[in-house]
Amino acid sequence: MIDLTLIGIGTGNPDHVTFQGAQAIRSADLILIPRKGENKADLAGLREQIIAQVADTPPQIAYFDIPKRHADDGYLRGVDEWHDAIALRWQEAIAAHPKARHVALLIWGDPSLYDSSLRIAARLTPQPETRVIPGITALQALTAAHAIPINELGAPYIVTTGRRIRDEGWPETAENVAVMLDGECSFQNLNMEELDIWWGAYVGMKEEILIKGPLAEVAQQILDRRAHARADHGWIMDIYLLKKRII
Repeated sequence: MIDLTLIGIGTGNPDHVTFQGAQAIRSADLILIPRKGENKADLAGLREQIIAQVADTPPQIAYFDIPKRHADDGYLRGVDEWHDAIALRWQEAIAAHPKARHVALLIWGDPSLYDSSLRIAARLTPQPETRVIPGITALQALTAAHAIPINELGAPYIVTTGRRIRDEGWPETAENVAVMLDGECSFQNLNMEELDIWWGAYVGMKEEILIKGPLAEVAQQILDRRAHARADHGWIMDIYLLKKRII
């Protein structure tokens, strides 16, 4: 029987790793690291850097390849099948190291906010004892980088995905909306004249890019910088906050 620890490591800055996260890394017998293709090799490299930084004697590392996601039968069905396939890769990687009892994964951001690691862990057989070490989220890193509060005084805010913005538009009754997982820059589908945006890519990393302002004025700048950055690095992670303008 193994125990599984999901360690939030923040958004790309090794200093985001908490003391609790560092201790969990040192305590692991085996750490699983995903490989997402040659263009995203620096994501695995950053995890290796974090391990080397916090552990004098690094734990054993097992690499696994992330399978491709298909959406032929719809988005949710495709994600569900993808999670099944990833769980199988985890299972195979763990089985290849039968002496490992304390297994860990380093999770980008936090394992509890728009991340699938907990759902994947629930698919493992036998079911491991799973522990979560919280990490700095992209949302926290974004608002810190821009030095802004996410909400108005005493007011709520909504965290949603680019897909929902694209398909459903601006959330009803919302004033402040944080958008994650938006590969299509879905803010283009909104009434840009009434919104301000605080956008960030590679937030927390040395490659960090920040743009803010009236959405109608900076939207094209974001599109251009995003396209160039993705071409340069082969991948991009970005997030943004939208607020209705006070006219």
